[in-house]
Amino acid sequence: MTTQRIGIILNGVTGRMGTNQHLVRSLLAIQKQGGIVHGDTRLMPDIILTGRSADKLAALAAAHGVEKHTTDLDAALGDPAYSIFFDASGTPHRIPFLEKAIAAGKHVYCEKPTASLTADALGIALKAEAAGVKNGTVQDKLWLPGIRKFLAAKEQGFFGDLLSVRGEFGYWVFTGHVHDQPAQRPSWNYRGEDGGGIIIDMHCHWRYVIDNLFGEVTHVFTHAATHIPERIDERGQPYPCTADDSAYALFKTKTGVVCQFNSSWNVRVRRDDLLTMQVDGTLGSAIVGLRKCWTQHAAATPKPVWNPDIDQPLDFYAGWNEAPDTTAYDNAFKIQWELFLKHVAFDTPFPWTLREGAKGVQLAELSLQSHTEGRWIEVPILK
Repeated sequence: MTTQRIGIILNGVTGRMGTNQHLVRSLLAIQKQGGIVHGDTRLMPDIILTGRSADKLAALAAAHGVEKHTTDLDAALGDPAYSIFFDASGTPHRIPFLEKAIAAGKHVYCEKPTASLTADALGIALKAEAAGVKNGTVQDKLWLPGIRKFLAAKEQGFFGDLLSVRGEFGYWVFTGHVHDQPAQRPSWNYRGEDGGGIIIDMHCHWRYVIDNLFGEVTHVFTHAATHIPERIDERGQPYPCTADDSAYALFKTKTGVVCQFNSSWNVRVRRDDLLTMQVDGTLGSAIVGLRKCWTQHAAATPKPVWNPDIDQPLDFYAGWNEAPDTTAYDNAFKIQWELFLKHVAFDTPFPWTLREGAKGVQLAELSLQSHTEGRWIEVPILK
């Protein structure tokens, strides 16, 4: 077996998501497992970290044993040893980085959202396509164990015809006003001028989840809210919240499945997971979480009787069966990284492109338009 090195520029990964999911749990994990085996070739990532802060880069590299890091992105892009550019910087800064990388002939992969506006997201996809570079957008939730278990049951016809989906996502994010309850998300998430907002964050996810699991989104109706007007930033200073922190949305699909997704940083969780989706079909239903999936078949569906004068005699949880682990479930980000690296090195299929990422930005933008205008908005095909 031959070993093939593949050079990757990791830009802007000093933040929580970039460090944990992309550096540590994906690329360093791939190195630790001995690379990616494809046929008689072992593909081994070679990483260089780039960013604006030399101190942060040095500390991150030292903490995880990464040898190479630099604040000179132009030099890294000019090095032919590195064929891939990955970006996890803030959304407002992403397009210029991707444009530089594409101009340098690099294959590009990046976090979502790919931009704040649909025109910019589609524009960068078109530039990548015109340059002939391979490209991708992170769509990690497609590889979560709970979703994979749901898809396995769906592919076997368990649900019959799908009817509707009710998704609940979120948890309580502390405002920072109480000393012993510091905010667990960065302050920019709640400032629209810095690219924050739960719609631009989560509706990009809901687009690819709905498209791939239930049917292509055709219409959206959304109500957005900024329920908490003030939070405390990283310096301990109060700041006004200018971005939506909750969104209540309905989505119509080409298949006729109606999807409702509530997304909020202001909810206290009393459900099975931080994300749950109830999927109902003519023959069966599912509760889909991040790692688990419970199903109930038509033959096992109880017959409730409405009587508010007595305690409910049925245990509605008892009639559901938890889908077993039938395989090993790796980190979802790592799985998509492996697919992208094989796509670059061996031209294997990779449909999760920048164009697909642009669809998520489109849905977020149309969701905000729906909120502003108070009406259903059609989701046109991106061209």
